Amino acid sequence: MNYDQIKPFPSKFLWGGSTSAYQVEGAWNEDGKGPSVIDMANHVPEVTDFKVASDHYHHYQEDIQLLAEMGFKAYRFSVSWARIYPEGSGELNQKGIQFYHQLIDELLSYNIEPILTMYHFDLPYALEEQGGWSNRKTVDAFEQYAETLFDHFGDRVKYWLTINEQNMIILHGSSIGTSSQDSENQQQDLYQQNHHMLVAQAKAMALCHRKLPNAKIGPAPNIAPIYPASSKSEDILAANSYTNIRNWLYLDAAVYGQYNHVAWAYLEKKGYTPVMQEGDMRILQAGKPDFIAFNYYTSQTVGESTGGDMDYSHTGDQHETVGEPGIYRGSVNENLKKTEFGWEIDPVGFRTVLREIYSRYHLPLIVTENGLGAFDQLEEGDVVNDTYRIDYLRQHIEQIQLAITDGVDVFGYCPWSAIDLVSTHQGSSKRYGFIYVNRDEFDVKDLRRIRKQSFYWYQKVIANNGLE
Repeated sequence: MNYDQIKPFPSKFLWGGSTSAYQVEGAWNEDGKGPSVIDMANHVPEVTDFKVASDHYHHYQEDIQLLAEMGFKAYRFSVSWARIYPEGSGELNQKGIQFYHQLIDELLSYNIEPILTMYHFDLPYALEEQGGWSNRKTVDAFEQYAETLFDHFGDRVKYWLTINEQNMIILHGSSIGTSSQDSENQQQDLYQQNHHMLVAQAKAMALCHRKLPNAKIGPAPNIAPIYPASSKSEDILAANSYTNIRNWLYLDAAVYGQYNHVAWAYLEKKGYTPVMQEGDMRILQAGKPDFIAFNYYTSQTVGESTGGDMDYSHTGDQHETVGEPGIYRGSVNENLKKTEFGWEIDPVGFRTVLREIYSRYHLPLIVTENGLGAFDQLEEGDVVNDTYRIDYLRQHIEQIQLAITDGVDVFGYCPWSAIDLVSTHQGSSKRYGFIYVNRDEFDVKDLRRIRKQSFYWYQKVIANNGLE
């Protein structure tokens, strides 16, 4: 749908950026922090681990000053659970609490709205040793952790995100480093973990509403529009099946407090249905998010499955596979260009998914990740000409404005990432930030912060509220 005139961004639109604790903080074992599953994982060969990352833990004041210079209205970050509770529960680490007090106060001193993600992949390793999310006790540990965050930071944090990309943890856990369980006979356990996360999330949302009546809280899945490989009816049906399994299973449970019926039929067919305790569905129905945060990078295309190896296709950097025999077959969209890491670039799909989420749930939306990973080059004179990132972000911001004109309630945009951080598969070489961090894979150099060309471009976008 084309318009003669498009609506402006809301006057209080939350322009910002995002990071996660394990990818940016470093200081992985300092000041009482316990190890997380990320810290203890077997990392991709020939790329760095997350032990130093961008050393935000020691540079947070400098980093926040740069975000303020860009004009950020909001900053979406995650808290390291293991920095708060080194053992996952039990004794509180006061130095961890102190760090996030300082971080939040620093943001507020520049009038930057903190958007706090409670859990971004980095489960405390002590809990993993006890079974992780397969163990029902982790639900109780998460509730204790959530209450601690609300008690300590709730007087200053208005926006809360529960679990980052829960659907990716379940669908691609081995590729993002949070699970090694990727064989057929272990899938039921993954969906048991998923159920426990859904219950934990609902408990956290209900607790937030009781303790912080003026705060707002919501989930943060990765949502993608799913296209059929052709106009053939069977391909359209396969795309519908995958949409329900990939997207709506997670949001239907969060918003409506019930399992999506197509996804549940899939779980029954495969023997993956989770064991539930009495009262679990009442807990889910009591969650009631105030908004939906979501991450968007690309669309996906699938077709009818006929079984066999041809059902699988790779997305992104070859670490994720799409396809499941008898359900849907992964495909490639030849109409779209790709990034140098193989991700299909689909700004119009962004508008489509904004419409789809809002039409389905009628809750305000905030984009908490969207961005372009690239091998940025630092040129002489501390110059980073990342015009490709500017083009990518400009095209996606244009589609947000069109979605707003479509009637979608969007209140913020926090692209990935505010500053360079360590990518899960490509380490420090794959960069997303507006700010360049001067380090290589295994040489941390001086960790100097350098403004990229996109820094100055985004500064102007924020200053004129997206008018240009």
